[in-house]
Amino acid sequence: MNKLRALIVDDEPLARERLRSLLRGEAGIEIAGECGSGTDAIAAIRGSPPDLLFLDMQMPGCDGLQVLASIPAENRPAVIFVTAHERFAVDAFDVQAVDYLLKPFDRERFQTALRRVHEYLRTRDPGRLPAAAAGAPAEHRNERLTVKTDGRLVFLKAGEIVWVEAADNYVVLHLTTGRLMVRETMAALEARLGTDSFVRINRSALVHRDQIKELQPGLHGDYTVLLRDGTKLPLSRSLRGQLGKFAEGAR
Repeated sequence: MNKLRALIVDDEPLARERLRSLLRGEAGIEIAGECGSGTDAIAAIRGSPPDLLFLDMQMPGCDGLQVLASIPAENRPAVIFVTAHERFAVDAFDVQAVDYLLKPFDRERFQTALRRVHEYLRTRDPGRLPAAAAGAPAEHRNERLTVKTDGRLVFLKAGEIVWVEAADNYVVLHLTTGRLMVRETMAALEARLGTDSFVRINRSALVHRDQIKELQPGLHGDYTVLLRDGTKLPLSRSLRGQLGKFAEGAR
């Protein structure tokens, strides 16, 4: 299996060297190149698209958001923004960045970002993920989810999410402490959450496995998923053949 190809984009030479140093210790990733400006990055991406993009937010001439805007959404690599400025975090998650590294960061935080990339790519396109990355321990995934709602950034633990409900271009997060409406598609959020802890039960609902209490049979072979808080949700007929997978969460 090929390694993930990473492109480093930052106008500061020391910042690029820091990323190179951290990436040298990652067996499943190779450095495809580096750029010191946004315009150079656009040319490099068009010439040889990377799997992973480390992208500075603020650069002379062409910033990180402009770089992403030049790439069709369906062709974008996994993106980790690397910046010294907190104020760009909302913009980063608006364009569905996988993570946002705030300088300075340590190796542990860097590796957390890489685990999120592996999960994102594993869900979106398993064929692009090296075998070494695909075997990443499940306990390291889904550690934290960052969402934007009402102009705020909210940081959630995966265990706080009971289930997720699709609502057009929004999703409603049903939490142990209430609800949040977030402007994000179900598919994008499902990719960020991964499939270790969450399972799709129908077109409009994604459920935390640990919140599944029962699978209740109905008429004509239908099933209802009963959650621990009493919520009842229909199990899609197209997923009836995967009852064993749902049963993993019903403890």
